[in-house]
Amino acid sequence: MNEAPETSTTEDAAASEAAVWATAARLPVVLQVLPSLDVGGGGVERSSIDVAEALALAGKTAIVASSGGRQVVELVRRGVRHVELPLKSKNPVAIRHNIARLGALIEAENVELVHARSRAPAWSARAAARAAGLPFVTTFHGTYNFGGGTLGALKKRYNAVMADGDIVIANSKFITAHVKEHYGVPDTRVRTVPRGVDTARFDAEGFNPNRMVELASRWRLDDGNAVVILPGRLTRWKGQLLFIEALARLRARRGIENFRVTGLLVGSDQGREAYRHELETQISARGLGGYVQIVGHCDDMPAAFMLSDVVVSASTDPEAFGRVIAEAQSMGRPVVVADHGGASEQVLAEETGWLFPPGDPDGFADALEAALNLDAAGRAALAVRAAEHVRENFSKAGMCAATLRIYAELHETRAR
Repeated sequence: MNEAPETSTTEDAAASEAAVWATAARLPVVLQVLPSLDVGGGGVERSSIDVAEALALAGKTAIVASSGGRQVVELVRRGVRHVELPLKSKNPVAIRHNIARLGALIEAENVELVHARSRAPAWSARAAARAAGLPFVTTFHGTYNFGGGTLGALKKRYNAVMADGDIVIANSKFITAHVKEHYGVPDTRVRTVPRGVDTARFDAEGFNPNRMVELASRWRLDDGNAVVILPGRLTRWKGQLLFIEALARLRARRGIENFRVTGLLVGSDQGREAYRHELETQISARGLGGYVQIVGHCDDMPAAFMLSDVVVSASTDPEAFGRVIAEAQSMGRPVVVADHGGASEQVLAEETGWLFPPGDPDGFADALEAALNLDAAGRAALAVRAAEHVRENFSKAGMCAATLRIYAELHETRAR
Protein backbone atom coordinates (compact mmCIF):
# COMPACT_ATOMS: atom_id res chain seq x y z
CA MET A 1 0.00 0.00 0.00
CA ASN A 2 1.41 3.37 -1.02
CA GLU A 3 1.01 5.99 1.69
CA ALA A 4 0.78 9.64 0.72
CA PRO A 5 3.53 11.76 2.25
CA GLU A 6 2.56 14.05 5.10
CA THR A 7 1.86 17.64 4.02
CA SER A 8 2.77 20.88 5.74
CA THR A 9 -0.66 20.85 7.45
CA THR A 10 0.40 18.06 9.84
CA GLU A 11 1.12 18.82 13.48
CA ASP A 12 4.82 18.16 12.98
CA ALA A 13 5.05 20.58 10.05
CA ALA A 14 3.13 23.18 12.06
CA ALA A 15 5.61 22.77 14.90
CA SER A 16 8.45 23.17 12.41
CA GLU A 17 6.84 26.37 11.12
CA ALA A 18 6.51 27.81 14.62
CA ALA A 19 10.11 26.92 15.44
CA VAL A 20 11.59 28.76 12.47
CA TRP A 21 9.59 32.00 12.47
CA ALA A 22 11.87 33.63 15.04
CA THR A 23 14.79 32.96 12.68
CA ALA A 24 12.99 33.80 9.44
CA ALA A 25 14.12 37.39 8.99
CA ARG A 26 17.77 36.36 9.34
CA LEU A 27 17.67 33.43 6.92
CA PRO A 28 19.55 33.44 3.60
CA VAL A 29 18.49 32.04 0.24
CA VAL A 30 19.82 28.47 0.52
CA LEU A 31 20.89 26.05 -2.20
CA GLN A 32 21.14 22.41 -1.11
CA VAL A 33 23.00 19.98 -3.38
CA LEU A 34 22.77 16.19 -3.35
CA PRO A 35 23.23 13.36 -5.87
CA SER A 36 19.57 12.50 -6.51
CA LEU A 37 16.06 12.41 -5.08
CA ASP A 38 15.33 8.74 -5.64
CA VAL A 39 12.77 7.00 -3.44
CA GLY A 40 14.35 4.89 -0.73
CA GLY A 41 17.64 6.74 -0.82
CA GLY A 42 17.70 7.41 2.92
CA GLY A 43 18.71 10.28 5.17
CA VAL A 44 20.31 12.53 2.58
CA GLU A 45 17.13 12.85 0.56
CA ARG A 46 14.69 12.98 3.47
CA SER A 47 16.66 15.59 5.40
CA SER A 48 17.07 17.77 2.30
CA ILE A 49 13.32 17.77 1.69
CA ASP A 50 12.49 18.47 5.34
CA VAL A 51 14.91 21.41 5.64
CA ALA A 52 13.84 22.86 2.29
CA GLU A 53 10.21 22.73 3.42
CA ALA A 54 11.12 24.51 6.67
CA LEU A 55 12.77 27.29 4.64
CA ALA A 56 9.67 27.60 2.46
CA LEU A 57 7.44 27.73 5.55
CA ALA A 58 9.58 30.61 6.81
CA GLY A 59 8.88 32.46 3.57
CA LYS A 60 12.37 32.02 2.15
CA THR A 61 13.46 30.84 -1.27
CA ALA A 62 14.57 27.19 -1.04
CA ILE A 63 16.38 25.56 -3.94
CA VAL A 64 17.53 21.94 -4.22
CA ALA A 65 19.81 20.76 -7.03
CA SER A 66 20.17 17.08 -7.88
CA SER A 67 20.06 14.69 -10.82
CA GLY A 68 16.35 14.16 -10.14
CA GLY A 69 14.24 11.23 -9.04
CA ARG A 70 10.75 10.30 -7.94
CA GLN A 71 10.83 12.50 -4.82
CA VAL A 72 11.11 15.68 -6.88
CA VAL A 73 7.31 15.87 -7.05
CA GLU A 74 7.13 15.86 -3.23
CA LEU A 75 9.72 18.63 -3.04
CA VAL A 76 7.86 20.83 -5.53
CA ARG A 77 4.54 20.19 -3.77
CA ARG A 78 6.10 21.64 -0.63
CA GLY A 79 6.91 24.92 -2.37
CA VAL A 80 10.55 24.22 -3.17
CA ARG A 81 12.26 24.74 -6.49
CA HIS A 82 14.24 21.81 -7.90
CA VAL A 83 17.00 22.26 -10.48
CA GLU A 84 18.14 19.15 -12.33
CA LEU A 85 21.91 18.91 -12.76
CA PRO A 86 24.16 15.84 -13.23
CA LEU A 87 25.34 15.92 -9.61
CA LYS A 88 25.24 12.15 -9.14
CA SER A 89 28.32 11.65 -11.29
CA LYS A 90 31.72 11.05 -9.66
CA ASN A 91 33.49 11.62 -12.97
CA PRO A 92 36.14 14.37 -12.46
CA VAL A 93 35.19 15.99 -15.77
CA ALA A 94 31.50 16.12 -14.77
CA ILE A 95 32.45 17.52 -11.34
CA ARG A 96 34.46 20.27 -13.03
CA HIS A 97 31.58 21.14 -15.36
CA ASN A 98 29.20 21.22 -12.39
CA ILE A 99 31.22 24.03 -10.82
CA ALA A 100 30.23 26.32 -13.67
CA ARG A 101 26.63 25.07 -13.64
CA LEU A 102 26.27 25.71 -9.92
CA GLY A 103 28.02 29.06 -10.25
CA ALA A 104 25.47 30.15 -12.85
CA LEU A 105 22.61 28.94 -10.64
CA ILE A 106 24.00 30.83 -7.63
CA GLU A 107 24.18 34.04 -9.63
CA ALA A 108 20.78 33.66 -11.29
CA GLU A 109 18.91 32.88 -8.05
CA ASN A 110 20.86 35.22 -5.73
CA VAL A 111 21.86 32.27 -3.56
CA GLU A 112 23.40 33.33 -0.24
CA LEU A 113 24.47 29.97 1.26
CA VAL A 114 25.33 26.55 -0.19
CA HIS A 115 24.73 23.29 1.72
CA ALA A 116 26.27 20.05 0.38
CA ARG A 117 24.98 16.69 1.58
CA SER A 118 27.17 14.22 -0.32
CA ARG A 119 30.75 13.98 -1.53
CA ALA A 120 30.60 14.15 -5.34
CA PRO A 121 28.34 17.23 -5.46
CA ALA A 122 30.27 18.75 -2.54
CA TRP A 123 33.42 19.05 -4.65
CA SER A 124 31.57 21.16 -7.20
CA ALA A 125 29.51 23.04 -4.62
CA ARG A 126 32.52 24.04 -2.51
CA ALA A 127 34.32 25.51 -5.51
CA ALA A 128 31.21 27.38 -6.68
CA ALA A 129 30.46 28.71 -3.19
CA ARG A 130 34.03 29.85 -2.60
CA ALA A 131 34.16 31.58 -6.00
CA ALA A 132 30.99 33.48 -5.11
CA GLY A 133 32.22 34.28 -1.60
CA LEU A 134 29.34 32.40 0.04
CA PRO A 135 29.17 30.37 3.25
CA PHE A 136 29.53 26.63 2.62
CA VAL A 137 27.86 24.05 4.90
CA THR A 138 28.20 20.27 4.78
CA THR A 139 26.37 17.44 6.50
CA PHE A 140 28.12 14.17 7.36
CA HIS A 141 25.35 11.60 6.84
CA GLY A 142 27.73 8.64 7.28
CA THR A 143 31.28 7.65 8.17
CA TYR A 144 32.43 7.43 4.52
CA ASN A 145 34.75 4.61 5.47
CA PHE A 146 38.29 4.44 4.15
CA GLY A 147 40.95 1.75 4.46
CA GLY A 148 44.71 1.75 4.70
CA GLY A 149 47.45 2.14 2.15
CA THR A 150 47.50 4.36 -0.89
CA LEU A 151 43.90 3.61 -1.87
CA GLY A 152 42.68 4.39 1.64
CA ALA A 153 44.60 7.68 1.66
CA LEU A 154 43.05 8.67 -1.67
CA LYS A 155 39.56 7.82 -0.45
CA LYS A 156 40.08 9.79 2.74
CA ARG A 157 41.15 12.77 0.67
CA TYR A 158 38.00 12.42 -1.42
CA ASN A 159 35.90 12.24 1.75
CA ALA A 160 37.66 15.27 3.27
CA VAL A 161 35.61 17.75 1.24
CA MET A 162 32.76 17.01 3.64
CA ALA A 163 34.93 18.23 6.53
CA ASP A 164 35.72 21.55 4.82
CA GLY A 165 32.47 23.38 5.46
CA ASP A 166 32.38 26.66 7.36
CA ILE A 167 30.08 24.60 9.55
CA VAL A 168 30.10 20.79 9.45
CA ILE A 169 26.82 19.24 10.61
CA ALA A 170 27.06 15.75 12.12
CA ASN A 171 23.85 13.73 12.41
CA SER A 172 24.84 12.04 15.69
CA LYS A 173 27.38 12.30 18.51
CA PHE A 174 29.09 9.27 16.99
CA ILE A 175 29.60 11.14 13.70
CA THR A 176 30.77 14.25 15.56
CA ALA A 177 33.51 12.20 17.22
CA HIS A 178 34.37 10.62 13.84
CA VAL A 179 34.91 13.93 12.03
CA LYS A 180 36.98 15.31 14.89
CA GLU A 181 39.19 12.22 15.11
CA HIS A 182 39.73 11.45 11.43
CA TYR A 183 39.45 14.86 9.76
CA GLY A 184 40.62 17.22 12.49
CA VAL A 185 37.47 19.34 12.47
CA PRO A 186 37.64 21.67 15.50
CA ASP A 187 34.78 22.19 17.93
CA THR A 188 34.19 25.67 16.52
CA ARG A 189 33.21 24.25 13.11
CA VAL A 190 31.18 21.16 13.99
CA ARG A 191 27.54 21.02 15.14
CA THR A 192 25.67 17.90 16.24
CA VAL A 193 22.16 17.96 14.78
CA PRO A 194 20.49 14.54 15.18
CA ARG A 195 18.35 13.23 12.35
CA GLY A 196 14.74 14.17 12.81
CA VAL A 197 11.79 11.86 12.25
CA ASP A 198 8.29 12.90 11.28
CA THR A 199 6.48 12.51 14.58
CA ALA A 200 3.15 13.29 12.91
CA ARG A 201 3.50 10.35 10.53
CA PHE A 202 5.01 8.03 13.15
CA ASP A 203 2.32 8.49 15.78
CA ALA A 204 0.24 5.72 17.35
CA GLU A 205 -2.52 8.11 18.41
CA GLY A 206 -5.39 8.06 15.95
CA PHE A 207 -3.72 5.42 13.78
CA ASN A 208 -6.13 3.72 11.37
CA PRO A 209 -6.11 0.00 12.32
CA ASN A 210 -7.25 -0.99 8.82
CA ARG A 211 -3.70 -0.35 7.66
CA MET A 212 -2.44 -2.96 10.13
CA VAL A 213 -5.09 -5.46 9.08
CA GLU A 214 -4.13 -5.12 5.43
CA LEU A 215 -0.43 -5.60 6.14
CA ALA A 216 -0.99 -8.53 8.52
CA SER A 217 -3.11 -10.22 5.86
CA ARG A 218 -0.50 -9.66 3.17
CA TRP A 219 2.25 -11.08 5.38
CA ARG A 220 0.00 -13.92 6.67
CA LEU A 221 0.85 -13.32 10.30
CA ASP A 222 -0.21 -15.73 13.03
CA ASP A 223 -2.38 -13.84 15.51
CA GLY A 224 -0.98 -15.83 18.42
CA ASN A 225 2.68 -14.93 17.84
CA ALA A 226 4.68 -11.94 19.02
CA VAL A 227 6.09 -10.05 16.04
CA VAL A 228 9.73 -8.94 16.00
CA ILE A 229 10.86 -6.93 12.99
CA LEU A 230 14.26 -5.94 11.64
CA PRO A 231 13.75 -3.09 9.13
CA GLY A 232 16.50 -2.36 6.63
CA ARG A 233 17.71 -3.29 3.18
CA LEU A 234 19.10 -6.80 2.88
CA THR A 235 22.81 -6.26 3.18
CA ARG A 236 25.20 -8.20 5.41
CA TRP A 237 26.22 -5.42 7.79
CA LYS A 238 22.58 -4.77 8.75
CA GLY A 239 22.76 -7.96 10.82
CA GLN A 240 20.04 -10.18 9.36
CA LEU A 241 22.15 -13.32 9.90
CA LEU A 242 22.72 -12.30 13.53
CA PHE A 243 18.96 -11.78 13.91
CA ILE A 244 18.29 -15.32 12.66
CA GLU A 245 20.87 -16.77 15.04
CA ALA A 246 19.50 -14.84 18.03
CA LEU A 247 15.97 -16.07 17.30
CA ALA A 248 17.27 -19.64 16.98
CA ARG A 249 18.88 -19.39 20.43
CA LEU A 250 15.73 -17.86 21.89
CA ARG A 251 13.70 -20.73 20.43
CA ALA A 252 16.10 -23.27 21.98
CA ARG A 253 15.66 -21.61 25.37
CA ARG A 254 11.88 -21.43 25.22
CA GLY A 255 11.25 -24.72 23.50
CA ILE A 256 9.20 -25.27 20.37
CA GLU A 257 5.83 -25.10 22.11
CA ASN A 258 6.55 -21.86 23.95
CA PHE A 259 8.49 -19.96 21.28
CA ARG A 260 5.47 -18.17 19.71
CA VAL A 261 7.51 -15.55 17.84
CA THR A 262 7.41 -14.42 14.22
CA GLY A 263 10.52 -12.64 12.96
CA LEU A 264 10.21 -10.37 9.92
CA LEU A 265 13.04 -9.06 7.75
CA VAL A 266 11.51 -5.93 6.23
CA GLY A 267 13.46 -4.45 3.34
CA SER A 268 14.44 -4.85 -0.28
CA ASP A 269 17.34 -7.05 -1.37
CA GLN A 270 18.18 -4.37 -3.98
CA GLY A 271 19.38 -7.10 -6.32
CA ARG A 272 21.45 -8.98 -3.73
CA GLU A 273 19.90 -12.30 -4.68
CA ALA A 274 22.83 -14.37 -3.41
CA TYR A 275 22.57 -12.83 0.05
CA ARG A 276 18.81 -13.34 0.12
CA HIS A 277 19.33 -17.00 -0.76
CA GLU A 278 21.92 -17.26 2.04
CA LEU A 279 19.38 -15.88 4.50
CA GLU A 280 16.70 -18.31 3.33
CA THR A 281 19.17 -21.20 3.67
CA GLN A 282 20.11 -20.13 7.18
CA ILE A 283 16.47 -19.79 8.24
CA SER A 284 15.90 -23.39 7.19
CA ALA A 285 19.16 -24.68 8.67
CA ARG A 286 18.38 -23.13 12.08
CA GLY A 287 14.92 -24.68 12.17
CA LEU A 288 13.09 -21.37 11.77
CA GLY A 289 11.07 -22.15 8.67
CA GLY A 290 7.62 -20.67 9.30
CA TYR A 291 8.98 -18.50 12.11
CA VAL A 292 11.13 -16.04 10.12
CA GLN A 293 9.93 -14.41 6.89
CA ILE A 294 11.66 -12.15 4.37
CA VAL A 295 8.80 -9.83 3.42
CA GLY A 296 10.60 -7.35 1.17
CA HIS A 297 10.08 -3.60 0.89
CA CYS A 298 7.23 -2.02 2.86
CA ASP A 299 5.58 1.23 1.76
CA ASP A 300 3.77 1.69 5.07
CA MET A 301 6.35 1.50 7.85
CA PRO A 302 4.07 3.08 10.49
CA ALA A 303 1.71 0.11 10.00
CA ALA A 304 4.66 -2.30 10.21
CA PHE A 305 5.74 -0.76 13.51
CA MET A 306 2.18 -0.91 14.85
CA LEU A 307 2.07 -4.63 14.02
CA SER A 308 5.31 -5.29 15.88
CA ASP A 309 5.92 -6.16 19.50
CA VAL A 310 9.64 -5.39 19.25
CA VAL A 311 11.71 -3.50 16.65
CA VAL A 312 15.36 -4.43 16.17
CA SER A 313 18.54 -2.76 14.91
CA ALA A 314 21.24 -5.42 14.71
CA SER A 315 23.87 -3.73 12.53
CA THR A 316 27.32 -5.27 12.83
CA ASP A 317 28.95 -1.95 11.80
CA PRO A 318 27.95 1.19 13.69
CA GLU A 319 25.11 3.19 12.16
CA ALA A 320 25.63 6.91 11.60
CA PHE A 321 22.14 7.42 13.04
CA GLY A 322 19.66 4.63 12.22
CA ARG A 323 16.34 6.42 11.97
CA VAL A 324 14.12 3.32 12.29
CA ILE A 325 14.96 3.26 15.99
CA ALA A 326 13.59 6.78 16.48
CA GLU A 327 10.59 6.02 14.25
CA ALA A 328 9.71 2.87 16.21
CA GLN A 329 10.03 4.63 19.57
CA SER A 330 7.93 7.52 18.26
CA MET A 331 5.16 4.94 17.82
CA GLY A 332 5.71 3.59 21.33
CA ARG A 333 7.42 0.36 20.36
CA PRO A 334 10.18 -1.30 22.45
CA VAL A 335 13.49 -1.46 20.60
CA VAL A 336 16.46 -3.82 20.82
CA VAL A 337 19.63 -2.23 19.50
CA ALA A 338 23.30 -3.12 19.00
CA ASP A 339 25.20 -0.91 21.43
CA HIS A 340 27.32 1.20 19.07
CA GLY A 341 27.11 4.13 16.69
CA GLY A 342 24.29 6.61 16.44
CA ALA A 343 21.56 4.01 16.94
CA SER A 344 22.38 3.35 20.59
CA GLU A 345 22.38 7.10 21.33
CA GLN A 346 18.64 7.10 20.74
CA VAL A 347 17.79 4.50 23.40
CA LEU A 348 17.18 5.03 27.10
CA ALA A 349 18.46 1.67 28.27
CA GLU A 350 15.75 -0.46 29.89
CA GLU A 351 13.37 2.52 29.72
CA THR A 352 12.62 2.75 25.99
CA GLY A 353 14.55 -0.31 24.85
CA TRP A 354 17.44 -2.70 25.40
CA LEU A 355 21.05 -2.65 24.19
CA PHE A 356 23.20 -5.67 23.44
CA PRO A 357 26.91 -6.11 22.60
CA PRO A 358 27.36 -5.78 18.82
CA GLY A 359 27.64 -9.14 17.07
CA ASP A 360 26.73 -11.16 20.20
CA PRO A 361 23.81 -13.55 19.49
CA ASP A 362 23.42 -14.57 23.16
CA GLY A 363 23.30 -10.96 24.33
CA PHE A 364 20.87 -10.25 21.50
CA ALA A 365 18.65 -13.14 22.61
CA ASP A 366 18.77 -11.88 26.22
CA ALA A 367 17.60 -8.42 25.11
CA LEU A 368 14.82 -9.90 22.98
CA GLU A 369 13.67 -12.03 25.91
CA ALA A 370 13.50 -8.98 28.18
CA ALA A 371 11.52 -6.97 25.63
CA LEU A 372 9.11 -9.81 24.87
CA ASN A 373 8.51 -10.44 28.59
CA LEU A 374 7.05 -6.98 29.18
CA ASP A 375 3.53 -7.18 30.58
CA ALA A 376 0.71 -4.93 29.37
CA ALA A 377 1.33 -2.25 31.99
CA GLY A 378 5.06 -2.25 31.27
CA ARG A 379 4.46 -1.90 27.54
CA ALA A 380 2.04 0.98 28.07
CA ALA A 381 4.47 2.87 30.30
CA LEU A 382 7.34 2.26 27.88
CA ALA A 383 5.22 3.51 24.96
CA VAL A 384 4.65 6.87 26.68
CA ARG A 385 8.33 7.30 27.61
CA ALA A 386 9.56 6.31 24.15
CA ALA A 387 7.26 8.66 22.24
CA GLU A 388 8.10 11.58 24.54
CA HIS A 389 11.82 10.84 24.25
CA VAL A 390 11.71 11.05 20.46
CA ARG A 391 9.59 14.19 20.39
CA GLU A 392 12.00 15.92 22.76
CA ASN A 393 15.23 14.85 21.08
CA PHE A 394 14.77 13.48 17.54
CA SER A 395 11.86 15.30 15.89
CA LYS A 396 11.85 16.69 12.37
CA ALA A 397 10.84 20.08 13.77
CA GLY A 398 13.84 20.14 16.09
CA MET A 399 16.26 19.11 13.32
CA CYS A 400 14.93 21.79 10.97
CA ALA A 401 15.03 24.54 13.59
CA ALA A 402 18.64 23.68 14.53
CA THR A 403 19.71 23.65 10.87
CA LEU A 404 18.04 26.98 10.13
CA ARG A 405 19.76 28.55 13.14
CA ILE A 406 23.10 27.49 11.63
CA TYR A 407 22.13 29.10 8.31
CA ALA A 408 21.16 32.33 10.08
CA GLU A 409 24.37 32.36 12.13
CA LEU A 410 26.56 32.06 9.03
CA HIS A 411 24.50 34.59 7.07
CA GLU A 412 24.79 37.17 9.86
CA THR A 413 28.54 36.55 10.20
CA ARG A 414 29.05 37.15 6.47
CA ALA A 415 26.92 40.31 6.55
CA ARG A 416 29.06 41.96 9.23
